[in-house]
Amino acid sequence: MTITEERQNLYFDLIDQLLSCPNGQEPEVLETHPELLDAGFIQTILQVAAVFAHQGNDEGAKFLIHIARELSKQLGLYPEIPEVPAKE
Repeated sequence: MTITEERQNLYFDLIDQLLSCPNGQEPEVLETHPELLDAGFIQTILQVAAVFAHQGNDEGAKFLIHIARELSKQLGLYPEIPEVPAKE
């Protein structure tokens, strides 16, 4: 899937909204743009998270990775991996 520049900009706008919204409001922000919730958006989130990590913004990177993981699960793009019990 090729992402157009216009769509990429829409993804970036939505990521900005996620980063600036009050804590806990992320689902509402995402629900306002269902047309953008796809594999391309998740890929863009992870690219931004990588940039944040390189810039030393670990909190921002962790936040975006968490969003990407949860969204991937909702969209069925993230395999549910059962928890392996810890060996004693």
